Amino acid sequence: MTTSQARRDGGHIAYEVHGEGPLVVLAHGMGENRASYRHLVPLLVAAGHRVASVDVRGHGESSVGWPTYAPAEVGADLLAVVRDLDAGPAVLVGHSSSAAAVIFAAIDAPELVVGIVQIGAFVSQQKPNPLLRVATAMVLRSPRLFGMFHKTLFPVHRPADDAAYRRSIVANLREPGRMAATRGVVLPVEPHWTARAPQVRQPVLILMGAKDPDFPDPGAEARAARRLFRTAEARMIEESGHYPHADRPQRTADELLGFLAVCTGA
Repeated sequence: MTTSQARRDGGHIAYEVHGEGPLVVLAHGMGENRASYRHLVPLLVAAGHRVASVDVRGHGESSVGWPTYAPAEVGADLLAVVRDLDAGPAVLVGHSSSAAAVIFAAIDAPELVVGIVQIGAFVSQQKPNPLLRVATAMVLRSPRLFGMFHKTLFPVHRPADDAAYRRSIVANLREPGRMAATRGVVLPVEPHWTARAPQVRQPVLILMGAKDPDFPDPGAEARAARRLFRTAEARMIEESGHYPHADRPQRTADELLGFLAVCTGA
């Protein structure tokens, strides 16, 4: 595995590339790193795609200490990777917190983005109750607690290497600045991505685990996301939690590959 770096004002964005063909850029959610997609990448590569999996700013091997972790800036980081590879236009895939980032990227540089995929996107902006706010604050300050929380997001299936991967993300989060980045990517900012979604002109695919414990009703959340766009499809991944690309990678790949064929003609 070779790690590349896209330079940005204030630091660098780490990423790795596999395969040949139309470009797909993968961005993970809070607290994780590009290995979140370790089970999906080989499936996309085998289907004839060039896949760049990115460490979101402040995560994995990307640098820390950024002045902001807002989704618009994360989206700009993804565009920087596309430009660094000189291989666009690309389909951008964002999971959880990064699902917001791909919206901004698609609007800001439509010439570089032919389609976007949101996995486990948060549409509603409800304020949590006081007890949940306290619990969330604790999780976002403790690598150990984050690891425990991460485990709960796989309610049905777990990858065989799940425990080892979780140990690796906890170890990474113990590095200086990593927990600040984890908090930063979910910090409320304006405009919320839902306000910008109607401006997206590219095709959109929304994927959601049918058993995702982050949502009271995952199906309703997916449908709410779909209604925000001019052209979008929403698909549920059955028997999957918050990380369908990890707990149901083949099913997720099947949905993605159909969408990629439409976007890229491959």
